[in-house]
Amino acid sequence: MDAERFEGNPILSPDENNDWEAKAAFNGCPVRYKDRVIMPYRALSIPFEYCGFKLDLSSIGCAESKNGLNFHDRWQLVEPEYDWEKFGCEDPRATKVDDRYFIFYTALSNYPPNAEGIKVAVAITRDFHTIEEKHTVTTFNSKAMALFPEKINGKFAAVLTVNTDKPPAEIGIALFDYESQMWSKEYWNIWYSNLKNNIIQLKRNEKDHIEVGAPPIKTKHGWLLVYSHIQNYNAPNTIFGIEAVLLDINNPMKIIGRTAEPIIVPEKYYEKHGVIPNITFPSGALLDGDNLRIYYGASDTTCCVASIRLEELIDTMLSRKPAPQTECRAHLKSPDSNPLNESLCDLCQMKAHLERSNTNPLMVPIEEHSWESKYTLNTGAIYLGGKVHLLYRAMGDDETSVLGYASSRDGFHLDERLESPVYLPREDFEKKKKPGFSGCEDPRLTQIGDRIYMCYTAFNGEIPRIAFTSINVDDFLNRKWDAWEKPKRISPPGIPDKNCCMFPEKILDKYVFLHRMGNCIWIDYVDDLNFKDRWLGGNILFTIRENSWDSLKIGIGGVPIKTQYGWLLIYHSLSKHDNKYRLGAALMDFNNPRKVVARLPYPILEPDPAFDKIKGIYRPGTVFSCGSVVAGNNLFVYYGEADYAVCVASTKLDKLMECLEKIMLSL
Repeated sequence: MDAERFEGNPILSPDENNDWEAKAAFNGCPVRYKDRVIMPYRALSIPFEYCGFKLDLSSIGCAESKNGLNFHDRWQLVEPEYDWEKFGCEDPRATKVDDRYFIFYTALSNYPPNAEGIKVAVAITRDFHTIEEKHTVTTFNSKAMALFPEKINGKFAAVLTVNTDKPPAEIGIALFDYESQMWSKEYWNIWYSNLKNNIIQLKRNEKDHIEVGAPPIKTKHGWLLVYSHIQNYNAPNTIFGIEAVLLDINNPMKIIGRTAEPIIVPEKYYEKHGVIPNITFPSGALLDGDNLRIYYGASDTTCCVASIRLEELIDTMLSRKPAPQTECRAHLKSPDSNPLNESLCDLCQMKAHLERSNTNPLMVPIEEHSWESKYTLNTGAIYLGGKVHLLYRAMGDDETSVLGYASSRDGFHLDERLESPVYLPREDFEKKKKPGFSGCEDPRLTQIGDRIYMCYTAFNGEIPRIAFTSINVDDFLNRKWDAWEKPKRISPPGIPDKNCCMFPEKILDKYVFLHRMGNCIWIDYVDDLNFKDRWLGGNILFTIRENSWDSLKIGIGGVPIKTQYGWLLIYHSLSKHDNKYRLGAALMDFNNPRKVVARLPYPILEPDPAFDKIKGIYRPGTVFSCGSVVAGNNLFVYYGEADYAVCVASTKLDKLMECLEKIMLSL
């Protein structure tokens, strides 16, 4: 489920009239004070000469509001004063305890900043104008510390991020017998030496990064902690997501529920452009009746806010009422259960699956054809003129991917397979630059009007990106392969992007694309197909499920298929539990495909162990599809098996849709 952004965002922006916040005003943490809301925030100055360096200096400003949305009357509250904060005071988290407010912040003691000089400090105030005390807190690299608003079992409690600047970062819990223990060096040295017993496990894989967001909020179900979960940290395809976890009310080390995917990722212009683009970073939260307001920094430039219904969020986290992206009730598992050995559920007694054809494999490598002597795999498919037309990926000993052509009238048997490739690498971005794989990979075919559009992965041995081309239907049927339009790249430079297709019709007068960045499926709406001034991006459609078969990364299969219930999407996933690729099925809303309305909790096609014994296969334990077609009530899914052969599996479309519909109706 997604949080709804405030239409008045950003709620706080840099003020060029104040040098100390002229460059950025972000990462605000609001707290209720008397009859209003005070929001400490990180302020970034314009560059100036300071201690022998020219730099932007961070301090902590404040603004106030009657409603927590419209802020005014800004002033500087905390600025560098001591050696341990000499080069900046960043990212405040404010918590009220009795009649005082504890503002924990990140203190920088050296420049350029390094891990050893980045620690947590605290400032204490009663009125947000006078600082009564300041202390350096931690003795090790750390950030983003926040105090719980009340004692737990008679102790002060705090949550903080450890080793933030020398990953892997961890989120830990600290308990204090008395107030001054919060800044006791002896306490923190002992705590850090026992770190493994003080952390809560939130990361989904080793490449991700986590950081505390807002101070915890007490609910009747547990402590709600909004935090930052950053996928593919320090990689070109980094995704700054905002998530939430529910901690036990008496033992905050214990996780009792969490979101399965981000509730906010960069989407809006103000989140994608700024001092550091493409960042949504949580820094505060307030309850407003039944709504949870999440305050966050956008592109390290402005303060923004989004809201979400608290009970719906907690229901999703506890899986009491599954969101479309989670499993149906009968498939909810304990952490110790095996997600790959799922029994039939109440909703899916007719468990949907694809049945392999006894004609498999449809295609295997042909040694006499140098261009396809090694692998034949991953075929796009389109149904035209009473035939299934297949453009399949093929490789020879030079490991260059090209596309071959085959066709079938009944979907199960090949009528024809051409002896020469029909699509070859033409541009520098798909020609080999160094030994290894390269070429034109994994095509997906879409017909709109009298043209067939093809998305494929263009790879020159460096970063895979999406290429886009098209051909007239008549030219395709008449095999005028030189009529393919000059391909162009449509995904962002420097970011690996694969698994792309275009919907077979416009929606809301826009072309709609699916693609994969990171381990998520993304959706984007495009005004035209020129791609002169933009790259594919958009929003995350859905992502992995940590304790299920689709737990490591996911991507689309073929082009979505229009049904009476919505858009059917066959997708693939790699499991972290056994490192195998499987196929699954999901359903998107007919008029708003950004909304996933059903997703089967189990795979519909598993790898065939028999293929793993074949000499020459590239990747055992793999089924990977790029194309599906519907003929009558039959769904044909074409896929690569073990990255070696092209196969087909099928099912009755109405049977698959019945299982998806039951899940949809149960939500």
